Amino acid sequence: MISLKESIDEKMGEVRTEALDLSFGEIVNLYAANELIIQPEYQRLFRWSDVTKSRLIESILLELPIPQIFVIENANGVLELIDGLQRVSSVIQFIDASFLKWEKPLSPLQLQGCDLIKDLNDKFYNDLSLTLKLRIKRSSIRTIIIKRQSKYFLRYEMFKRLHTGGESLEPQEIRNCSARMVGDKGINFYEFLNQKAINSDFIKCIESLPEESKYKKGDEELVLRFFASKNAQDCFRGSVTDWLDLYMESILLEEVNFNYNIESQNFDILFYFLAKTLGKNAFVSYKKYQPQRNLNPAYFEAITVGTFNVLDQIKNFPSEQVRKKIIETTQGDNFKQYTGLGANKKSSLKNRINTISNALLELVNE
Repeated sequence: MISLKESIDEKMGEVRTEALDLSFGEIVNLYAANELIIQPEYQRLFRWSDVTKSRLIESILLELPIPQIFVIENANGVLELIDGLQRVSSVIQFIDASFLKWEKPLSPLQLQGCDLIKDLNDKFYNDLSLTLKLRIKRSSIRTIIIKRQSKYFLRYEMFKRLHTGGESLEPQEIRNCSARMVGDKGINFYEFLNQKAINSDFIKCIESLPEESKYKKGDEELVLRFFASKNAQDCFRGSVTDWLDLYMESILLEEVNFNYNIESQNFDILFYFLAKTLGKNAFVSYKKYQPQRNLNPAYFEAITVGTFNVLDQIKNFPSEQVRKKIIETTQGDNFKQYTGLGANKKSSLKNRINTISNALLELVNE
């Protein structure tokens, strides 16, 4: 039997890394030459304020310690940034914003909020002396390179763990970006979620999802949540984030069978039906048949999967009849006991889904 130490040593051997001190000038040149890549999926995560960016530049000039960055070496030797987007992009924006290959061009960074050297405020890069320009370019940052020989899933795990708990990334953003670390399988699944999230019927049904949530990929998380609720209820242990992480990983590692064609077809048929019957308030709570609030994830799980489970039996019923039955059911005490306190339990997840399914089957038996 393999010992714990041997198991740890084996895993250690599956990740190969190299540490270098790269100057910011080298990093800018690598990026300009397409030898350092920042994937488009990461660009919208560049959220630092100008004050935060400016204080980074101030720290570099003062030669204060800057946290290390992580890059991953692709098959052709090109480096892909996986941690350090804010730091690298801020320096590039300050030195020459035109280098950044963003969809929307960024303006040159004008320093503001510098509190240690206040004379830096209002300065652009070209306002600095040659000495200070060179100090920025020649300042180095510790760069950890994850070598291309490393196992794909460990690359995925490294990205996820680097970003979990950070303020700048939401759980679905971490999943989307880290999926790329798995290679083609991860990219395919990410693109699948993305395509389902722009389905016009799905968009209509989640209109009540706040714009801020959509900006942070909450729509794509709902797509994943539907498939997890449909296919992996038994894996739920109380934490939605962990549940969705584990379900997605089981697909990427092919531990479960996920038939893209069948799942896509099922999704499209379901949301065509829900858009026609429930429309933009599909997943909100109701009081006296009036919509009350924003999209409720527990209602989303219950109504999508509860309806899907009996769709063949009810698909020919009049839309208004189905709509009335679902709204009536979600207003009832029987349903609400599974969506309030204690909703994040496997039993509550299953019971709220079954409550919707059973209510819709009543239409068949009436």
